[in-house]
Amino acid sequence: MSLEPVLLLVAAATFLFSFVNGFRDAGVLIATPVSTGAFSPGAATAVAGLLGLAGAFLSVEVAGTVASRLIDPSSLGGDSAANVVFAGLIGAIAWTAVVSLLDLPSSSSHALIGGLVGASVAAVGAGSIEVAGLVGLVLIPALVLPVAALAFGLASIGLAYRLAGRLRPGTAARGFRAGQVLSGGLLWIAHGTNDSQKAMGAITLALIASGEVADGAAPPFWVILLAGLAIATGTLVGGRAAASGGQRSTMNIDSAQGFSAQTAGGTVLMAGSLFGFPLSTVHALNGAVVGAGAGRRLSAARWGLAGSILVAWIVTLPAAALIGALLFGADRLVGGGVVGAGIVVALAIVGLVVFVAIRRARALREPGAA
Repeated sequence: MSLEPVLLLVAAATFLFSFVNGFRDAGVLIATPVSTGAFSPGAATAVAGLLGLAGAFLSVEVAGTVASRLIDPSSLGGDSAANVVFAGLIGAIAWTAVVSLLDLPSSSSHALIGGLVGASVAAVGAGSIEVAGLVGLVLIPALVLPVAALAFGLASIGLAYRLAGRLRPGTAARGFRAGQVLSGGLLWIAHGTNDSQKAMGAITLALIASGEVADGAAPPFWVILLAGLAIATGTLVGGRAAASGGQRSTMNIDSAQGFSAQTAGGTVLMAGSLFGFPLSTVHALNGAVVGAGAGRRLSAARWGLAGSILVAWIVTLPAAALIGALLFGADRLVGGGVVGAGIVVALAIVGLVVFVAIRRARALREPGAA
């Protein structure tokens, strides 16, 4: 298949988005098994990356949701459709970078959907949005996900402690660490299944709207492979960075809690993938960790983390939508096409440079700064 230049840029942005997604999630993915000693940092990173790639080939339900159930592809207009999707992708990447600098547990999934929605509204109006799909497949699951993961984590840790009650502590700990090989595998493959599909859906939306593939078609094989390789590469690079940065010391849970949190988070993610819900790995696993901590004692739960998740949930969709809309507005101002796409990239880079400079300047003014 010969693609137009802007569609090639969409493919490149898709790879970058999935890479950033994998990079950001890597620290969360490996923290639990590394903290409990079930995996070494290197082993956890390698297995998480490989299973993330494998997970990309298990399902395309989430990709179908992003490609045709949230935004009407036929409304985007063939000539400008790729520019709309490109602006949405770059907007999502930009917002993801911002929340990373702010240390918020924000969802890359919500950023992508917000960016695409904002760019689409800026391009052709609110009529392009499938409201029922957006509410039923994104907003409600996004609200229910952390609660469901927390409840599942709470139930799982209760069952785990009950099963281990008659065992010696050392024997139980070794058993749960062994179990984390399976629970970690479930989480990592579920991450690849759910998260890689969002980028697949974005590029498939551009291909459908541009007339390259039929409406309702599954993502082409090359799109699946591109997204899978991107998220796997991001996980490998991000995992190495997290391990070298002392990720192990950021978690304080026992092996039973680690097993329960991974099982709960992975199960919720995999179930969501089969139903076509674009869920957040960060929110699923963090919700499960809070639940597993609360199962030991309420004071052990990371309730501050739960509050941060709520703030990120409220802010991300509208913020990413605004950025996507502004970027597409700039694209249209210069006539679209490759030139418009170039303007989108330039504006995103300038904005991020300014944001980083402001953040660094504030950090230098803080007491104790070098």
